[in-house]
Amino acid sequence: MDNRELWTALDMDLEKHDDFLAPIPTVFTSLFLDRPNRPKGMGYFDTVVGDVHGIRVHELYAKKQAGGKVFSTFCVYVPEEIIVATGSASIGLCAGAQYTVPSGEKVLPRNLCPLIKSTMGFKLDRICPYFQVSDWVIGETTCDGKKKAWEILNKYIPTYVMELPQKKETKDVSLWEEEVREFASFIERETKVKLTAENLAQGIETINNKRLALQRLADLRKHTPAPIHGLDVLLINQLSFFDDPVRFAAQVNALCDELDQRVKEGIGAAPADAPRILVTGTPQPLPAWKLHALIEQAGAVVVGEETCTGERYYKDITERADNVGDMLTNIAKRPLKVNCACFTPNQGRFEDIVHMAENLKADAVIDFSLQFCQPYGVESYFVGKEMEKKHIPYLRLESDFSEEDQGQLLTRIEALLEMIRV
Repeated sequence: MDNRELWTALDMDLEKHDDFLAPIPTVFTSLFLDRPNRPKGMGYFDTVVGDVHGIRVHELYAKKQAGGKVFSTFCVYVPEEIIVATGSASIGLCAGAQYTVPSGEKVLPRNLCPLIKSTMGFKLDRICPYFQVSDWVIGETTCDGKKKAWEILNKYIPTYVMELPQKKETKDVSLWEEEVREFASFIERETKVKLTAENLAQGIETINNKRLALQRLADLRKHTPAPIHGLDVLLINQLSFFDDPVRFAAQVNALCDELDQRVKEGIGAAPADAPRILVTGTPQPLPAWKLHALIEQAGAVVVGEETCTGERYYKDITERADNVGDMLTNIAKRPLKVNCACFTPNQGRFEDIVHMAENLKADAVIDFSLQFCQPYGVESYFVGKEMEKKHIPYLRLESDFSEEDQGQLLTRIEALLEMIRV
C-alpha cells in the first residue's frame, strides 16, 4: 500500500496530517539541504526525514501484521533492550511541534511543559503515525506533568508507567531494578516471548551498537574545525529514536568514516574560528530545530548536547552478563548513570557539563529550558553557578516550540557570541 492507504488503515486524520506536514519540506530545505559543506553521509538521514511518516511506519505496520508488537517510549530511561530482545519494536513519539499544542491544551493545563502538550495533541489529533501504529506507550515518572498526563493518555492508548526514583541511594537502585524486572515480565506477557540469555544478549548488543555509533559521532565533534554542523547531529540524534537500530548504527558509522577523513583533511562544516557552543537542558524532539538553527545562524557551531536528545541517551552502554538475571541488573544500572534533572541532588550533571565543555573545547554553554519545565528551570540556577565557578561563559534561555520569539533569542545568542569574540 502507499503512504495514504497506510495512514487510512491507521485511522489518521489525513486533513490535519497534510496541514501539519505542509511546511516541513520548505523548512527542512532551508535549515538543512541548502547548507554548504554538509557531509555526503547526511543523505541517508535526509531521506529518512523526507519520508519520516512513511518508510519506517510501513516497517512497523508490517511487523504488527506478522504478529509483532510496537512499543512507544518517551524517555531514555525506558529499557529498549528488553523490547528489542523479544523481536518487538521500540520507537519514540512525536513531541516537538507547536502545531499540536492547542489540542493538547484541551485536556491539559496551559501552564504545562510544551513537550507534554505537544505529545498529547499528536494523539488527540491522530496525526502521528507512530502513535497510531503502537500497541502500548511506555511512560515514566520523570516529572509530575508527565506522571499525571499518562492517566489521561491511557484513555486513548494503553499506557504502562515505570516509576523512576528521585534519588540514587541504595534503596532507590533496588526500587528501579525491581521496576525493570516487572517491566520485563510485562513485555513477556504482551509479546508472548520469553526472555532468554540468547535473545536478551542480542537485544543488549543491538542497542549498545547504536549507542556506540552515536558515541563515535559525538567524539568527532571535538575537532577544530568541527567536521559536521550541530544541527545535523541533532537531527541524527532525533532519528535514533525512530529508525531501525541495526540499520541506523550502520549509517552513523558510515558517516563517521567520512568525518574521520574530513578531520584528517581539515575540512570543517563551519570555519575554524567559529565559536563552539555546548547546549544543555531539556530535550529537543523531532522536529524541534529552533535553538540549534539560531545558534549556527549567528555564526557559531554547536559541538555537543548535554540533553536526552544528546549525550544522556548514549554516553553509557549496558554491560554484558551470562544470564538473564544479571543482564536485567545491568540494564537497570545503565539508566541510573543518566543525570536527569528529576534527580536530587544532581551534582553528576554539573560534572558532566564541565567535562563535556572541556573535552569539546566549548567556548560557552547555553542552558535551554522549555517553558514550565520545573526540574530543568530550577536546576539552571545550579548550572549557572557551576559555570561561573569554572569561568565558562554561560547563557540561560527559555522557550517553547513556536517561532514567535526567534528574534529575541537570536539577539541574546549574538550578544553571547560577541562577548566570546572580544
